[in-house]
Amino acid sequence: MFSLSTSLQPQVTVQLSHLINALHSLKGSLCSSTSVNHRDNTPEPDLNHTEPLWSFGDLGLTDLGVAQLDELVDRLLPCVTQLESPSPLKTVPNIWRTSHLSSGTFFHNKHGFSRMGGVTHLFSRRNKSPLQTLSTDLKYLPLLVPNRGFKTLKSKTRRLQGGYESSVEPEGFTPSFMKGLLTRDKVQEVETLDKILKNRNIPDGQHDSFKTGFAEGFLKAQALTQRSQGSLRRIRLILLVLLLVGLYGLSKTPFLSVRFRTTSGLDSAVDPVQMKNVTFEHVKGAEEAKNELQEVVEFLRNPQKFTVLGGKLPKGILLVGPPGTGKTLLARAVAGEADVPFYYASGSEFDEMFVGVGASRIRNLFREAKANAPCVIFIDELDSVGGKRIESPMHPYSRQTINQLLAEMDGFKPNEGVIIIGATNFPEALDTALIRPGRFDMQVTVPRPDVKGRTEILKWYLKKIKVDTAVEAEVIARGTVGFSGAELENLVNQAALKAAVDGKDIVTMKELEFAKDKILMGPERRSAEIDDKNKEITAYHESGHAIIAYYTKDAMPINKATIMPRGPTLGHVSLLPENDRWNETRAQLLAQMDISMGGRVAEELIFGSENITTGASSDFDSATKIAKMMVTRFGMSEKLGVMTYADLTKQSPETQAAIEQEVRILLRDSYERAKVLLKSHAKEHKNLAEALLRYETLDAKDIQLVLEGKMVKSR
Repeated sequence: MFSLSTSLQPQVTVQLSHLINALHSLKGSLCSSTSVNHRDNTPEPDLNHTEPLWSFGDLGLTDLGVAQLDELVDRLLPCVTQLESPSPLKTVPNIWRTSHLSSGTFFHNKHGFSRMGGVTHLFSRRNKSPLQTLSTDLKYLPLLVPNRGFKTLKSKTRRLQGGYESSVEPEGFTPSFMKGLLTRDKVQEVETLDKILKNRNIPDGQHDSFKTGFAEGFLKAQALTQRSQGSLRRIRLILLVLLLVGLYGLSKTPFLSVRFRTTSGLDSAVDPVQMKNVTFEHVKGAEEAKNELQEVVEFLRNPQKFTVLGGKLPKGILLVGPPGTGKTLLARAVAGEADVPFYYASGSEFDEMFVGVGASRIRNLFREAKANAPCVIFIDELDSVGGKRIESPMHPYSRQTINQLLAEMDGFKPNEGVIIIGATNFPEALDTALIRPGRFDMQVTVPRPDVKGRTEILKWYLKKIKVDTAVEAEVIARGTVGFSGAELENLVNQAALKAAVDGKDIVTMKELEFAKDKILMGPERRSAEIDDKNKEITAYHESGHAIIAYYTKDAMPINKATIMPRGPTLGHVSLLPENDRWNETRAQLLAQMDISMGGRVAEELIFGSENITTGASSDFDSATKIAKMMVTRFGMSEKLGVMTYADLTKQSPETQAAIEQEVRILLRDSYERAKVLLKSHAKEHKNLAEALLRYETLDAKDIQLVLEGKMVKSR
């Protein structure tokens, strides 16, 4: 019996699977021992080893016969048949390959020996393994352990041919987690459509229908998947937008340490501007407003002058006036005269969609201003931030901004040296708590400039352009009643543009008059094709207005008459008051009504009552408005007396009828006066109409020459 035991050593029992695994490695080493020995010059192991040996009984092989043991050895070690005959080893094909292992150190792995003495360790273990012990006892199978590496079969095909590949892998050979990693990417074999038809026993005649239904279902599923992916992309986009909006709101929250500057409103509010180049000399046509603001300038220059006497200046100054009258310019001039920082902010900059942003900006504005006192804070369009507070369930937080403004202007903390100037076009829209004493307790009205102010403004802007020395700013100022400073600046600019278009080097009165008419009545419509008949009617219509204005005692002087279409009108006659009228007499109002009636009267006298036109509609509107004002507001009716009638709908039917009767009488009398005047000056009326047809536009001097029977100078 083949024995591998000794009676002097303790017994060890090993499972058969362990022996098979061990013999697998032993077989690989034996098959390549000769080549390794010649190549690496490895010394032969000591076969007379005295370590404990194992018996087949200890290894669990006592029940096997000799033939079975021989067959087992032949199966496991087919490359070795006889000990004394090494020749069969050469005839066996080489089915092994070298798999190198990494050593314990980088130096050993690179050079093949360690630094300590140059001796290469075979294994990291000091004692021989059971496999080395077993191989040593097999005296007819010498075992050489390679220096660096071990032997493995080259391919799965040769392993199968040599009987070394088991169809079933041992259970404990590969860990479970490694099996999961190795089989992770293995995809289950896809079942073909033909196999499905075969497995389900579908008749041959129904194969096409089955395939068609399968394809339609696949396409619908694919479309549904694409639709779902599109919806998913839209949802992701919406979530991204909401996230960005949320970050935008959080970034403006005061308690966050990181804040992003996303708007420029706060930046412009907290950055002061020095207004050294703007003084009261730049403000024209608002002398009263400048005088009232002069004391504010004195306080900013020398505050001790007021505090010694125990007095204090108003905290806020409210500038009230129509648009373009120079409210912002006045505020800048105050800062420029006092040479203090100027903080500008618009009311719309405090209005944001996020709650608390407006109040936060007001706090920042006043904090910066207090740090740089004395200074001026100017809030333009104050009504947009200081409007009347209301209870609104839709906007429960809309009052936070104005509440913060009220607290900053008159709170527990004083604003020494900080002057707040507000500007608005609608003072009636402001909250009453904002304009009470202690906040905006000083109100300065900035009205439209009078004729003197308009003259100063025109001269100021005419200095900035190349203008003819013959230009009379007073004449332009008389014809621009109600113009603000901004509108006068626009007039001068339009005149300069007209001169540039016409190729002139300087601006003359002609360009200034053109710009004035363009602003008042619109641009010329030279492209409008008007037939001769309508031109003639327009000429006599406008001549009627001019004749009544020229020969009526209390009427305003004529400035110009034209039949050139402008805006919605085919012609017009402009009147030029000598001075601004602060009050108008009854005679002046009746004269204005007579002038308005002159156009229709002229059409009736020249062309007959059957050929009157609709061109007098605007004239009748103005005349009727004057007559109603005289009766209902001015107390100029003998029948109704000195009594005002604000709302006619609340009056009795008798009173309404009396008012209408008085208005009709005034209009009828005005119409008759105009008719009598035109009949008495029929020749002058005809000459003026013919001159308008020839020249289209006549100024005051030309009209005077025509009415005096003289010839108009050639143009």
